[in-house]
Amino acid sequence: MLALANETTRGLPVTLVQASYNDLGDHLARLGWGNVDGVLLDLGLSSDQLAWTERGFSFARDGPLDMRFDPDEPSTAADLVNRLGAEDLANLIYEFGEERHSRRVARRIVEARRVAPIETTGQLAAIVRSAIPGKWGPIDPATRVFQALRIAVNGELERLDEALQRLPDLLAPGGRLAIISFHSLEDRRVKYAFRDDERLEVLTKKPITASDDEVRSNPRARSAKLRVAERWLNSKPPPPGPTDSWRTRRERRKSS
Repeated sequence: MLALANETTRGLPVTLVQASYNDLGDHLARLGWGNVDGVLLDLGLSSDQLAWTERGFSFARDGPLDMRFDPDEPSTAADLVNRLGAEDLANLIYEFGEERHSRRVARRIVEARRVAPIETTGQLAAIVRSAIPGKWGPIDPATRVFQALRIAVNGELERLDEALQRLPDLLAPGGRLAIISFHSLEDRRVKYAFRDDERLEVLTKKPITASDDEVRSNPRARSAKLRVAERWLNSKPPPPGPTDSWRTRRERRKSS
């Protein structure tokens, strides 16, 4: 991915670093930068990564059941699928994939791996489909299970929680933090972190979503939600009056 980014940004005043976003502060310090005016996190999975069969993120083509963002990480999705007990597997699929048939899916996975290890995306997708009753609707039932395993393998929600704690301190007063999420587990975390953080003022009362035209040109944008918050100019927001609107409070803060 870094090689592709180098090609895309060639000739631009950009410094590229391959790292997790919750380590941004460490890299800013190493580069000798102070607080920044803006941070944008795009939590989505790259289309290029989805297309790489050997990474195992997608079941569109059969490939190794990997799903690691960083190939140097020790555990793959195949390790989880073949090692976890039925209850732990069901809990993982329900918590990270919001799959209501998680226990049926987990039992079917355990039954299948008794015959042979589950090693490819195609194997797992077929097992999941066989466990989901009734009509599936527009979304393949394997989608939620693959999401759950990818989140677990990469510790995505733990990294996001850590970043939401650290990033406001990297912003200069008036600096903005913008985060694009792609599923409800991420969006809820961003929403509540922005709302409850005394360092931040929420600028998007509701998330910004893609227009119909954008979705037509880029169908993957249909699930994207953008939320933005701003670092208070003072260490804490001024106390609101009894009838202050959020716009009034913001203007009063900026004039203080």
